[in-house]
Amino acid sequence: MTKYIFVTGGVTSSLGKGIVAASLAKLLQARGLRTTIQKFDPYINVDPGTLNPYEHGECYVTEDGAETDLDLGHYERFLNTYTSQANNVTTGRIYQYVINKEREGAYLGKTVQVIPHITDEIKRRMTLLGQNNQFDIVITELGGTVGDIESLPYVEAVRQLKWELGNENCIVVHLTLIPYLKAAKELKTKPTQHSVKLMSENGLNPDILVCRTEEPLYKELKAKIALFCNVRQDAVIEALDADTIYSVPLEMMREKLDVISLELLKLPLGKEPELFKWKEFLNKLRYPKSKVTIGLIGKYVELQDAYKSILEAFIHAGALNECKVIVKNIHSEYLTPENAQEKMHNLDAVLVAPGFGSRGIEGKIDAIKYARENNIPFFGICLGMQMACVEFARNVLGLKKAHSVEMDAETDQGVICMMEEQKNITHMGGTMRLGSYECELKTDSKAAAIYGTTNINERHRHRYEFNNDYLEAFEIAGMIPVGKNPQSGLVEIVEIPSHPFFVGVQFHPEYKSTVENPHPIFVAFVKAAKEAQEARNKVNRHLVYEHSVAEGL
Repeated sequence: MTKYIFVTGGVTSSLGKGIVAASLAKLLQARGLRTTIQKFDPYINVDPGTLNPYEHGECYVTEDGAETDLDLGHYERFLNTYTSQANNVTTGRIYQYVINKEREGAYLGKTVQVIPHITDEIKRRMTLLGQNNQFDIVITELGGTVGDIESLPYVEAVRQLKWELGNENCIVVHLTLIPYLKAAKELKTKPTQHSVKLMSENGLNPDILVCRTEEPLYKELKAKIALFCNVRQDAVIEALDADTIYSVPLEMMREKLDVISLELLKLPLGKEPELFKWKEFLNKLRYPKSKVTIGLIGKYVELQDAYKSILEAFIHAGALNECKVIVKNIHSEYLTPENAQEKMHNLDAVLVAPGFGSRGIEGKIDAIKYARENNIPFFGICLGMQMACVEFARNVLGLKKAHSVEMDAETDQGVICMMEEQKNITHMGGTMRLGSYECELKTDSKAAAIYGTTNINERHRHRYEFNNDYLEAFEIAGMIPVGKNPQSGLVEIVEIPSHPFFVGVQFHPEYKSTVENPHPIFVAFVKAAKEAQEARNKVNRHLVYEHSVAEGL
């Protein structure tokens, strides 16, 4: 029988439920157990696809085209396995399903209520991945914190599941905060006690407490927490602030979170977790041999979660290159031709980020122009690739009014146009070109050399595409479409072969980068940044030498 672990949060949001859930899953996976994770979000949006990044951070896209919570990115990066539509459920999706059934007459005239109809649907979704003996353990992260009004149906559904399945088949891991008061030089347990009390008032008691803390939890404090929160003392887990999220699995292993979970679920411990590759990655991450500075040009740079997968892909690629990647955020809205030199002269490479809408677009175009003209390694993702085409059309092809019809619907030089199948769509949610699509690469291209193959699959999230009416003009001028979708002819990758590294992609390679398999384009991009830095340093050393000779030094 499939076993279920629920990860809940208390006291405050952003404690790291997703990282703890992913870390526990990693340890169980390393013990040989078939493990998956799912996220239940309490907001009424059907999915985060229409949410502003400032509201909810990055929208992550799965292989099957689901727009999901960014925590699914953590799940894939830690487990190195794909998630799907089934791994992310929202209150909006739950209510939409129940209301549609009511309209169909499925409830035979009954009054539809939160209990049992909504909670029954929540339970059905919670156990869906555990059907057909597909997994040994399903870990479910509940969004929000215990006590939130919108979280109450989920807490009630878990309470019912524990009663139905039994304590040996269903456990709750509760993540709380143990704040440290510097003035009193004390760790305070009361917030955790109140959080557990609030949970117990709703009929649910935690089996394990994971306590986020800035200072170590001493033995007597753990005993106090266990006594007042009604858990085993060894089930009070210390979660100290870590230097990187990728060290959390090892910290949880040290605290025996996986062992205690398996004991409570009456499962054999199996083999000891083998995390050699993980430790090797951490070693390279912590002790790099070089460092580069890469400019991230975007319009949501105030919120790092807006570009979460990109930042994590840099960490993966940096470790493989034994290089620390310092990301310098540059807000595209405030970038102009006049200040581009000042803001970008010390960069080793430039990445222009994806996004939607016209705000900050001209700044992105200015950044691309500076990178192209100064031979700085450039990487454009989705909108970044599209703006690279607009910049090239304006400044190389001489099409001064060139633009994307997304930003200028009236332009007669729309080098980026709306996809044909998108033109009659009126509903915004879940209607873009989403998920994994094929791409065929030219054999003599930089992309083919990077991937080591000419046939790839990558994930997409867009409505607009390169206008193939301009294809010949771009090729003649030196920007080559080296990757196309074999079914639609959609341009997926463009390159400038005469440039040291100038690559734009219509897809989102950051979604597929993991600890064990860093994405090849990010790896090549970081390597290009290192080479550009070395070349610049060599020139600078030569100039210093010539100056010294001229001065007779």
